[in-house]
Amino acid sequence: MGKSKLAIQVNNRINDFRIKIIDIRSKLLAEGFEANALQIKQRYINPLKNTMMLIAGLGDYVQRRQAEVGVRITQRTADKYERLLRYLKQYLAQRGPEEDIPVERMNYEFLDGFSLFLQTAHRCRHNGAVAVMDCLRNFVLYCLRNEWIAKNPFRYYKLKEDQAQAKEHLTARELEILTSKQLDHRLARIRDVFVFCCLTGLAFADADHLRREHISRDDEGRWWIHKPREKTAVMSRIPLLPMALEILRRYEHDAVCQARGRVLPLPSNQKMNAFMKEIAIVCGIDKVLTTHCARHTFACMAVEYGMPIDVLAKILGHSNTNMTRHYAKFSETVIGREMEAFGEKLASAAAEGDSGL
Repeated sequence: MGKSKLAIQVNNRINDFRIKIIDIRSKLLAEGFEANALQIKQRYINPLKNTMMLIAGLGDYVQRRQAEVGVRITQRTADKYERLLRYLKQYLAQRGPEEDIPVERMNYEFLDGFSLFLQTAHRCRHNGAVAVMDCLRNFVLYCLRNEWIAKNPFRYYKLKEDQAQAKEHLTARELEILTSKQLDHRLARIRDVFVFCCLTGLAFADADHLRREHISRDDEGRWWIHKPREKTAVMSRIPLLPMALEILRRYEHDAVCQARGRVLPLPSNQKMNAFMKEIAIVCGIDKVLTTHCARHTFACMAVEYGMPIDVLAKILGHSNTNMTRHYAKFSETVIGREMEAFGEKLASAAAEGDSGL
């Protein structure tokens, strides 16, 4: 080490810096942090800056998401983050006395424990828990991009949904039975809504929010529904079949619809499903009929009758045709038809071989 006046001053500065860094590291460790280089740097540059805390930071992030409703995301998506915040508060209360922890303290054990908490305390199925965890991962990525944390706790924690099982849907014959069955006034109104969804592919939330402004007529006289999906805000473009138009006209002057500013007489989702159980019994249909069953009925029948996947995706409001392809995968009619065509080609090839001998 030099003994000049400048060298002594430099060495004193280095010693002061080393002492300050050691002090910062000790305080970070006492606060429960890892005390890595990034944390030490952030505390050194701005010692008065509060550490990013999970509940407090997520609360701010939730408010930010709410402000994006109608611009970047839907209200349904924003509500997922509200639910995540509520569940995390409950999880921390279960873990111990701490009401909040630094985001840096989240690790694989914390994430795995939270996933188990969702599946036990709230009885979330695996895919439901994955959806909540995915919101937490988005918040973590937001923190990483702002350099509030140094490592990603999701690096080794993989979110993988279980493969979807085939959902219930009606056959063309069952839909005909449902449509032609004589029902009392109460059930007939519910049946009309269900059939309308079977003919358009609208989900319950989209049918519930359907208004006259979403319905228009083109230059060729064809009636259309142009409506962004409530779930994703992706635009659905649906040409209306004659039976669907007839149902709309049936409720054109309905008092309930006019009071709500809607075109269909929908009750709550829960009541709709309860009424559909009654209708299934009356019609002798041995299937669990729900509001989403109607959407799957439309999609499966469209595939079975040869509608191209790209066209079906536009009608259903899917942004990616991969979301639409599982309807074709689940359709036994399509599988059977393709197998028959395959068998005919084999038989034809065998016949040609025999004729050549």
